[in-house]
Amino acid sequence: MSAASRRPAGASLEVPATPRSYRGRFAPSPTGSLHFGSLIAALGSFLCARQAHGEWLLRIEDLDPPRERPAAAGAILRTLAHHGLEWDGPVLYQSQRSDAYEQALAALRTDGWLYECSCTRSEIARRGTPGPCGPIYPNTCRNGPREPERQTALRVRTDDRPIGFTDALQGVQRQILADVCGDFVVRRADGLYAYQLAVVVDDAAQGITDIVRGADLLDSTARQIHLQHLLALPTPRYLHLPIAVNGNGEKLSKTTHALALDNRDPTANLGRALAFLGHEPPRELLPAQPQELLDWARQHWNPAAIPRRINIPITDTPVPDTPARS
Repeated sequence: MSAASRRPAGASLEVPATPRSYRGRFAPSPTGSLHFGSLIAALGSFLCARQAHGEWLLRIEDLDPPRERPAAAGAILRTLAHHGLEWDGPVLYQSQRSDAYEQALAALRTDGWLYECSCTRSEIARRGTPGPCGPIYPNTCRNGPREPERQTALRVRTDDRPIGFTDALQGVQRQILADVCGDFVVRRADGLYAYQLAVVVDDAAQGITDIVRGADLLDSTARQIHLQHLLALPTPRYLHLPIAVNGNGEKLSKTTHALALDNRDPTANLGRALAFLGHEPPRELLPAQPQELLDWARQHWNPAAIPRRINIPITDTPVPDTPARS
């Protein structure tokens, strides 16, 4: 499909009329409590926004009910508040955004970028060639679903044009999606919307100018830029922070049993996260209230000081020497 078939500028998707000079966001999934890895992403995005005198929005990515835990969203909000990470405006919940996602799917379908796929994961694993993000989709259903009696997912077409961007921390990035992942899912066979679609639609609708998040999502960025191009949506600036990994090299997450943040000592948590991000706070600030430590961090925040790495074992992170409390 030619570049001329991409959607024209001004396509009627939801985009704020006057984007702010800087608007960032933090977008956790309510699959459990926030842990140290979550705090790194939240703190890094918060400080980038506040240093730029911009806005910092909060989005709850509750797109996958089978994986979500009751009351997790409320617990996330309380933990952020305990740590002094105050967001601007109302919280956006993706579970309330189905109409916007359907509008985007309709636009992709109209322009010929969308098709139904009946392949199972095991079939793709057998037929696809290995790629850096898993098996590359072998285009089995491009001309129609191979097993039309099954429930079908929706895939968006990719091509061999390189997609590049310059990450503010990780540097120049380039991917050819056809070689990395192939055509990818934007709505699952069970009817749930895929992360790649929802994040693109919501970033545009919220007027997000800058995305600061963990480097585990670095490989997803080209797919998101591809969708932004197809839907004539703006492409934000990106900064991908190093992710915290355990002794086995696994990302800290709910699935690797990362411990929930202890809200009883938020200043210590913030001090450790700042040290991880290359901004070890003065020892005398560690008994302070979270807001005092965040004020110091805003004044001294320098993204160039963040380690330019994809991941950092938490055992390599300096632990601030906390003075005894009186």
